[in-house]
Amino acid sequence: MKSFPSGPAYAPALLTIDLNALAWNWRFLSDTAAPAKAAAVVKANGYGLGTEPVVSTLASAGCRLFFAAQLSEAIAVRNALPNPEIEVGVLNGLMAGEEDAYPEYNLFPVLNDLSQVDRWAAYCASNGARAAAVQLDSGMTRVGLPHYEAEALASDPDRLSGFECRYLMSHMACADDPDHPLNAQQRDRFAAMVPRIPHSHAMLAASSATFLGPAWHFDYIRPGVALYGGRPNTLSANPLRQVIKLEGKILQIQDVDAPQTVGYGAGHKVEKPGRIATIGVGYADGYLRSLSNKATAVLHGVTVPLVGRVSMDLITFDITDVPDAKVGDKMELIGPSHTIDDLADQAGTIGYEILTSLGNRYARRYVGASE
Repeated sequence: MKSFPSGPAYAPALLTIDLNALAWNWRFLSDTAAPAKAAAVVKANGYGLGTEPVVSTLASAGCRLFFAAQLSEAIAVRNALPNPEIEVGVLNGLMAGEEDAYPEYNLFPVLNDLSQVDRWAAYCASNGARAAAVQLDSGMTRVGLPHYEAEALASDPDRLSGFECRYLMSHMACADDPDHPLNAQQRDRFAAMVPRIPHSHAMLAASSATFLGPAWHFDYIRPGVALYGGRPNTLSANPLRQVIKLEGKILQIQDVDAPQTVGYGAGHKVEKPGRIATIGVGYADGYLRSLSNKATAVLHGVTVPLVGRVSMDLITFDITDVPDAKVGDKMELIGPSHTIDDLADQAGTIGYEILTSLGNRYARRYVGASE
């Protein structure tokens, strides 16, 4: 099997990416939504895990439809795919002057307003019919045809006659909150437009909405963060496998006692005898500064607290309760015992930000499908 770059040598932290878990998550989501099919969102460098290994793994698992956010990302996805028949879409819309790139790289645009619909129709009239997706704004108020443009298109569907609307799609705003009333409202708004706008396949649910039930699945689901192990919501156990594990080596251990302090700004005050371990990871690596005095990690099976501020290259943990720890031991910063969502909760953010912030200074080890 193909191998992938492992990252910088001699790095003090190791990011292990389990490609088998990634493939398992896609198959699980596909089975959950069946008979609907599953696409895959691989934007932002495969949610921080590497476009080439992520795309290659998911294609081998059976995925035949991918989405990136930006045109440059989609070109990288196309270059990572072995099969030109696998489809790749660009979510952020058709920008003026970029039309020729779509046939050149065998991509399709997601059209987000009527001007994009008309421009793509005109381009296809002059250059040959091609596919596109049309996105409706059913309640996000971000990208997609707003309701008045969707009504105009439904009243004049001949505006689509110059190309194939292969996917009619929308995006959910509150699907990670299963009880939010907007979930049903968006589903109903989208469902009402499905028979009115000519298309080949309808698509609404991303990661969290996949778990709202069959009424949200339509013809395709479009998971993103769930592929990488992120939880669908906070109300039930996460059924997905963890894809990443981040371990940092202990660089130094110091015996401490009051009235010593730890880190910039004397951010932690030592109150009793103990031991402080320093790890070579910091906010330059995507370990967020908001984790200062809040994060935990796991060392030899024991949960230990981060003390002091997160600095650019270093973090410090109180390892007093792990007396056998020594320099060179690995601490689990993210992993089965301390997931991306656990760390995100401590940082006051979401798992998406933890994943997409993973730094390029980590040594990366891909295990599973690439071995």
